[in-house]
Order: sequence, then structure tokens, then C-alpha cells
Amino acid sequence: MDDHTVEPPDVWRDRLPAKYQDTGPRIVRAPLKEMTFLGGKFAPVMGSPGDEGPIGDWWVYEDLHRPLTRLDTAVGYDRDEIRLEVITYEQMRPGSYDVPQRLADMDINHVQSALCFPTFPRFCGQTFTEAKDRELGLLGVKAYNDWMVEEWCGPAARGRLIPLTLIPLWDAELAAEEVRRNAARGVRAVAFSEIPPHLGLPSVHTDAWDPFLAACDETGTVIAMHIGSSSRMPSTSADAPPAVGSTITFANCCFSMVDWLMSGKFERFPNLKVMYAEGQIGWIPYILERADVVWEENRGWGGVADKVHRPPSELFAEHVYGCFFDDAFGLKNLDAVGVGNVLYETDYPHSDSTWPKSKEVGEAQMGHLAPDVVERIVRGNAIELLGLTEDGLWPRGGAG
Repeated sequence: MDDHTVEPPDVWRDRLPAKYQDTGPRIVRAPLKEMTFLGGKFAPVMGSPGDEGPIGDWWVYEDLHRPLTRLDTAVGYDRDEIRLEVITYEQMRPGSYDVPQRLADMDINHVQSALCFPTFPRFCGQTFTEAKDRELGLLGVKAYNDWMVEEWCGPAARGRLIPLTLIPLWDAELAAEEVRRNAARGVRAVAFSEIPPHLGLPSVHTDAWDPFLAACDETGTVIAMHIGSSSRMPSTSADAPPAVGSTITFANCCFSMVDWLMSGKFERFPNLKVMYAEGQIGWIPYILERADVVWEENRGWGGVADKVHRPPSELFAEHVYGCFFDDAFGLKNLDAVGVGNVLYETDYPHSDSTWPKSKEVGEAQMGHLAPDVVERIVRGNAIELLGLTEDGLWPRGGAG
């Protein structure tokens, strides 16, 4: 349940009022001046026309200049050929941004349906939260959601692409309105930050998010959190190479899950469901064991006795879903995670993606499991969680 879309150039150009054409998100082709990715921080600098340097397509929005990179869409390239470099739309696999081509690539990979996180807005729309103009930011969020529902997941997708929408993170009341607006047209998943304080936002231990959480609880909207949706990937030092962060990406999900389990929110909002994309699952059993011990032995001074009245592992079983695409260890310990709490993903078109061999990877890692268990992991759990048809399709997505 984790793929990605690279937004076509016209998503905002076609949907924003004319007065925002020069400040709203738009594509500019320009040279790269310099680009680094150290200590979990991505820092590109766009050159001026006529400057030397590789040419790429850049999203420009207010003062933001964000290039398309090979890491955004790496499928189809040999692993050793994947570099941190700028690219144009012509240099990426068309399935990254084109619906018919995406469905064709899903067929190659034996994938029935996919839920896709954003690229330019970043994984929970924090690009719009960081912008200066709040009116434009809200219009940008709504424009993305309209494109996601009406075009990316529209009739051409035949129900195979499952909508994931954004919220204006800076206002929980507006966020609740947007959840309800999209739920009314069949959307069952919304992106959120795994660690909001990293974005300068309140934590889930406050009541600041309650209007948003209430809307999700009432509409059956799943809160989907992708690694890095706090705009800060885990790392160890300012000069640590990307390989360090790539190895420990699950840590953000780990920290976030403990936040939610100890927040009391699952008891206040009993229908709430959260899922972690690209977090893998092998780490979950120990964290649940430790959380239960802390809850049992330390809750008197640990600040949770008055709001968490059940063991965290029980709350996890009812409210939390882990997603994985390559986790043989986690599958060997599936009983300690929970058969009903696991979803399979492919991470197309990123460099970690198992495309076009997700079926082979899954068969190799799930070969020891009973067929009915495999069916739940690769289909059944997602169908139940996201309200899909028995065929695994989004019901509002057109004839399949």
C-alpha cells in the first residue's frame, strides 16, 4: 500500500486562479548549480538560464525550487546506475506520471491496486504548510486532492488506483473540513506526518488535532504516514552519508507508533486507524513488548495512567497497520506482529522498489506461510482497511 505519483506539470497550473499562475507550483526547466544530500537533508540549488550544469525540470513555488531527481523515479534503471541527479520528465519512466502507463507497469509487476503518496507536495503536503501564502496553500492542497480523485484515480484508472488526499496541516478545523469533503466522494485515506513537531506543529499528545481526528474517526478515513513525512529522515550526524539514513528509515515510524500508542487517542477515537508506509515490520514485536512493560510497570510516573487504559499491544492490534516491501525477518515473526496488521507494498517508482519483481520477492519471503495468510497480507487486509471491492478496486474509480 505504498507507491508514489510524480505529479504532471499541469496539476496546479490548470486548477489555480489566474492571479496565482506566477506564484503557484509550476515547472521550469533549468540547470543544476549544486546539490547535496547529507545528514538526512536534501539541499538543491537551481542555476540561472545560460549557466553551466545538468538540465532538469524544477518545481517552482513562491521561493521554493525543487528539482525532479532520479531518486523520485528510479525504476527501470540498474541499481548501480542510480545517482542523485536532476532529470526531466522525458528521462523518467512514463508510469511515474501517466495513468495508462502506470497500469501497464502494475500489470508487469502483478499488482492489482495501488495507493500513491505525493512527490512535489512531499509525503503529507508539508510543502504547502511551509509556504507563506495560506490562501494559496489551501487552494494548492484542494487542487492536488481534486486531481488525485478526478484524474489520477479517475475513470481511466478503472478503480485500480486508490486515492490518498492531503490536508492543510496548519489548521485542524480546515483539515477536518477537507477530510469530510473527500470522504463524501469515496476517499478513505489521508496523508499525515509521522512526527508533526518536526514540522513545527503540535504533537499527537495535545488536543490540537482533535477536530481532524474526529473527522477521520467519523468517516472511516485511514491516517497514512510515510517515512520522512516529518521532513526529517533519521540520521546520526551532519556528514553521515545517505546510506546511514536509508538503513534506519524505520526509526521514524517506530517513534511515531509509540507516540500514538501512548497518546490515548485510540481510546478517545475508537474507530481511528493508522498505517505506516515504507516502515517495514520486523521491529514491531520488540517495541510492542517494551511498550507493554512500560505501561504495566511505569505508568504511575510515565504520564499515561489517566489516558491509556489498555496494554499498547492491544491498541496496536485494533488500530495500527505496518506496510513492508522487503522484510523476510518480519514475516518470519508474523505472529508477533499480527496477521491482520500487515500490508504489502512495492514503492514504485523509487530506488527501493521491488518492481518488476514484487511477486517473486513476496513468494520467496512468504513461502512458509499458509495461502490464506498470504492472501490477507497481499489483498485482504487492504480491502477491509480501505473499503475496496472484493476485486481489490476503489468503488468510485469507474468500471473495472
